[in-house]
Amino acid sequence: MTFVSKYLGTKDFWKRALVLALPIAMQNMLTSSFSLIDTIMVGQLGDVALSAVGMAGQWSWLLNIVIFGVCSGTSVLVSQYWGAKDINQIHRVSGLAILVGLIVSTIFVITGLLFPETVVTIFNRNSSVIEKGSAYLRIACLSYPGTVINTILCSILRSTERVKLPVLTALITTVLNVILDYVLIFGAFGIPAMGIEGAAIATCISAWLGPVILIGVALAKKDILLHCFAGILKIDKGLIRIFSSTAIPVLFNESLWGFGTFLYNVIFANLGYENYAAVTILKTIGNLAYVFFIGMCNACCVIVGKEIGGGNIKRSVDDARRFAVTIPLLGIVIGAGIIVLRPYLIGLFNFSGELTEKTLYAAMTISLIYAIELAVKNISYTFIVGVFRSGGDTVNGAKIDIMSMWLVALPITAIAAFIIKLPFPVVFAISYLAEDYIKATMSIRHFISCKWIKPVTQQGRENLEIFIQSKAK
Repeated sequence: MTFVSKYLGTKDFWKRALVLALPIAMQNMLTSSFSLIDTIMVGQLGDVALSAVGMAGQWSWLLNIVIFGVCSGTSVLVSQYWGAKDINQIHRVSGLAILVGLIVSTIFVITGLLFPETVVTIFNRNSSVIEKGSAYLRIACLSYPGTVINTILCSILRSTERVKLPVLTALITTVLNVILDYVLIFGAFGIPAMGIEGAAIATCISAWLGPVILIGVALAKKDILLHCFAGILKIDKGLIRIFSSTAIPVLFNESLWGFGTFLYNVIFANLGYENYAAVTILKTIGNLAYVFFIGMCNACCVIVGKEIGGGNIKRSVDDARRFAVTIPLLGIVIGAGIIVLRPYLIGLFNFSGELTEKTLYAAMTISLIYAIELAVKNISYTFIVGVFRSGGDTVNGAKIDIMSMWLVALPITAIAAFIIKLPFPVVFAISYLAEDYIKATMSIRHFISCKWIKPVTQQGRENLEIFIQSKAK
């Protein structure tokens, strides 16, 4: 094995990776465009409206983090069972994931309907921001169950190497969202302008169209998704135990990571709503940039998990190493692109000239910090989300993630913001640097140990023993 094939991959590796990564990246690009269009159009209403929607949107973002945990845990099991061709277990695991997702999203909907002012007040106490943010959240929260069902179903399809339907669904819902945003926010075709409430209504309609399309196709083709819903009726204690041991650490990890990021946003928001408007702009740009990493990382999950489930342990380690090298290298390329293009990207949010100079300056500065640090951030992202979880080790990845954030980065960021009172861009930089370098170092050490390989299938467990014995010789 040459140096290039060992670390950058062979033709076969890239063929397997790109067949999965490109459609997944395309789907996530379309999904991120959904958010980008909302943000650009709302940005034309001014700083207060943009900040209000960004702050209200943190509630749905927190839900997405929890559901990402459910989907990640589900993907660990589905991809390994897919490698072992155990379709019945895939149906049962998927049914349990759908049930959990619906329960969680209902809790978020009830909170958003009954206590929208409380949610927005967490981020900012400006009365105008609270008023507009609450009006948006009260409507937008009705989209949550639709978004959750769509996310889980697409995750199941990706984990079984079926990537075309999620892309088509994302394309249709994004196009609809563009049309509805324009019509409902600014008024057209006889419909009055509704401002940010119009953006919320557009989000609801577009979000619910996704699962309607997926379920409709499942009914027409009698696809695997149809049996996944039937899997809800096949849930038993044994499945719950297996699912819990794998998914709960991921859910715990993503929830604590999400809540930690939530606290970062609270810190940033309390440094001024103009600064938080800049963070909202960066998050939208970052989400768009991250589609490439998400595509590669999802491909890593499916490929490595499938190989482990099928008992091909050495091949899974080789593939994991290649992803761990190529994804951060991609971060260098995309980071350089953001540095060059950031004046034009940020300018998209200020067509109307309503954003203040303070917001624009902050957005330019923190986007530079983000771009420079992007490669380092993706080292731990690849290992924790792509490699360790697909290997079945959801516990140690969670430990690395949570300790770096909660024991180091969050306390240092809070001290920098409220005790030392450093400028906002410096506080933002500290939040990144204090977390990512520690996390990257710990992740590399754990990968080298190979203790992250924990198969859930019989053939995977048997061949792991052979692999360990061969390494010891």
